[in-house]
Amino acid sequence: MTGTPSPPIRVMLVDDHAMVRRGLATFLRVFDDLLLVGEAESGEAAIQLCAEVTPDVILMDMVLPGMDGAATTRVIRQQFPRTQVLALTSFKEEELVKNALDAGAIGYLLKDVSADELARAIRAAHGGRSTLSPDVAQVIVHAAGQPPKPGLDLTDRERTVLALMVEGLNNTQIAGRLTVSPSTIKSHVSNILSKLGVSSRTEAVALALRHGLVP
Repeated sequence: MTGTPSPPIRVMLVDDHAMVRRGLATFLRVFDDLLLVGEAESGEAAIQLCAEVTPDVILMDMVLPGMDGAATTRVIRQQFPRTQVLALTSFKEEELVKNALDAGAIGYLLKDVSADELARAIRAAHGGRSTLSPDVAQVIVHAAGQPPKPGLDLTDRERTVLALMVEGLNNTQIAGRLTVSPSTIKSHVSNILSKLGVSSRTEAVALALRHGLVP
């Protein structure tokens, strides 16, 4: 006596290009165990649709108008923890990969992936297993060998103070701009220098400009 077949994996597509969604929809119909339950062309629409169709796995483009794929992934993983997100994009830049995985994506695939590989990745994601395109895995290995970018541990307020330092303001002027005491700013500046591993305001400003730590 055979057991009851498992219900198909409910898949949702998030991509701002209609042709990409159409191609993916066509591919999904080939596999009996995959069921397309919805399509969205923006992050905001994806979050709303996710609540309505409760997908098991979302194929998420990372570059979307308005709310990007990583931000959308983060919200969906917080609100719908049973839904897995697979990043499916044309880009393999280190920052995009890191942002997607930090946001809770279970895998990261490039759009040149074959239909069979994508189907396997969807099944793996549904089972809680990660899949990375080989090129993306290389990006992660390469990133692991790089020293961390300075300034990642700065608080929002410290970044604001650093931005004003870059503008050339002194402690008293920064205190006036932020309506706090000069001693508070002095403490922030001390923390900034310590976290950036520099010994002077000039070095801190140079480092901030070199690494794009302020807008």
